[in-house]
Amino acid sequence: MSTYKEIRGLKVRDYTTNPDNPIEGQLWYNTTDNVAKYQIPNKVSAWRTVQSMNTGRRQLAGAGIQTAALAFGGETGSTAFNALTESYDGTSWTEVGDLNTARLLLAGTGNTNTNAIATGGEDGTGNLAVTESWNGSAWTEVNDLNTARRQITASGVDNTAALAFGGAPGPTPTGLTENWNGSSWTEVSDLNNARSDLKGVGTNTAALAFGGYTPGASVTGQTEQWNGSAWTELNDLNTARNALGGAGTYTAALAFGGVAPPVKAETEDWNGSSWTEVADLSTPTFNNAGAGTSSLALSFGGQTPTVTAATEEWSTTIPVGAWSSSGDLNTARFQLGSSGTQTAGLAFGGYTTTHVAVNESYNGSSWTELGDLNTARYGLSGCGTSTASLAVGGRNPNSQALTEQWNGSAWTEVGDLNQARQGAGLTGTTPAALAFGGELQDGTIYGVNESWNGSAWTEVADLNTSKTNMGGFGTQSNAVAAAGNASPGVTAGTDIWGGSSWTAGNDVNTARRQLGAAGEYTSGLIFAGRAPPPFVAVTEDYNGVAFSEVADLSTARSGVGNNNGTLTAALAIGGDTPGVTAATEEWSNTSNTTKTISTD
Repeated sequence: MSTYKEIRGLKVRDYTTNPDNPIEGQLWYNTTDNVAKYQIPNKVSAWRTVQSMNTGRRQLAGAGIQTAALAFGGETGSTAFNALTESYDGTSWTEVGDLNTARLLLAGTGNTNTNAIATGGEDGTGNLAVTESWNGSAWTEVNDLNTARRQITASGVDNTAALAFGGAPGPTPTGLTENWNGSSWTEVSDLNNARSDLKGVGTNTAALAFGGYTPGASVTGQTEQWNGSAWTELNDLNTARNALGGAGTYTAALAFGGVAPPVKAETEDWNGSSWTEVADLSTPTFNNAGAGTSSLALSFGGQTPTVTAATEEWSTTIPVGAWSSSGDLNTARFQLGSSGTQTAGLAFGGYTTTHVAVNESYNGSSWTELGDLNTARYGLSGCGTSTASLAVGGRNPNSQALTEQWNGSAWTEVGDLNQARQGAGLTGTTPAALAFGGELQDGTIYGVNESWNGSAWTEVADLNTSKTNMGGFGTQSNAVAAAGNASPGVTAGTDIWGGSSWTAGNDVNTARRQLGAAGEYTSGLIFAGRAPPPFVAVTEDYNGVAFSEVADLSTARSGVGNNNGTLTAALAIGGDTPGVTAATEEWSNTSNTTKTISTD
């Protein structure tokens, strides 16, 4: 019999209290409580906005899973009936072979982006019975449904076995159900409740039908389960709605979005017998399509109420991060520069009741004053480590081009920026940095981007949108400029630097300025800021594609230290609450629960 040490590579140690930082998977014995204990990371279910489709549309169909999905048909707004097909690989959408028949309000099913069925819908001439089979590169017309209809739904794992049910063959919804065997459709037992604009998930022998629009002209939350031969009524959705998205199986499903009215963001989880409300979509949406499982799903397209290309990913295993209070700065201030890590940080300059040159070092628990900057200023930017940092730009009282370099004991003035400014984004290290955006004291906002080679600044490609007081994170060759202030106000826009030019990225969820940031261009964190008029505590993490809201700061504030730490271990330093603060908060992207092994 294997021992715990053989399985985990760890001894079971005795502690009088629980260990401060147990290793994941570690088991220990608490001699005070006389029980064995272990820790598990806390997880949360949530939606995250990811890369949008190439073409926004509503009343489309979908198939596949979260990392291999297919979107087809629908209405763009400018083109009423659409044949476009896009394939999703877990990161981005690519246009592939069009449907043979452009249409909307159709049904789609299949568990990959290489094998699917599209059936029914409407093309402007009337309701359709047309069925098409997808082989991974092209659609082929196969045998029609027995009854043409729109607002239909379907379930199935591939193009050889599917179930199509509900819809509207005319002005009145139907409960008609048809089974596809790979070559033809056969009518089987009807739904108990006729309806259109419903959602279905599962297979052709084990399906779930939920929501929709009834013959009585009202939305419904009715749920029915198919066992291969008949439908059985089960517990309703908590929120009745039609034109909703769905994913999963007949025993584990997800229902999201839809319209009641109004437009809904509600997400509900099905456990095989009842629905439970869980985390909402980021944006209320209807006429959207879905793909995936109840634990890893996609919602794409639809109306918000405008036609959208937005895509959101659902996960039930997102780590629960948290902020915790730590030692205060010795000098409270805001719009300060900062650098380093969560356990070895540096905070310099800023504004109290005037601009200051104060420099402090952080050891993971407390701050110590060190040698001051040569020039007092606020609105400056910092990057680097606690022993090798840059302090760039700022205001005193006019905008500055000054660059100072820290060697661990003193600041030295080095080559100036070509463009004086405050509120610039700054990423990188002392020998290789990037400074982008910023403004003059008169409010002129710049998109100027300069690269540092260790001794001098060189102008390179400008930001696509001139902005200031953004959250900047990354390196000299790969950086992110998130949110900030752009004429005429705050922006949610994100720009991505690839080493030679900027491209537009996905927006942050909360537009703001004077925010803090940390991390790399594929794994970053933004927090705090001002979204006029209030101060915000909002924290968002970045996975290289999109931002997702996570746990808030304890105290809403703006003008915090702007470059400290990583996605998993960051610092929020000082700021304006309103009122200058010395508060420091530490971020961990995971939190844990200690469990006791029961002897009962």
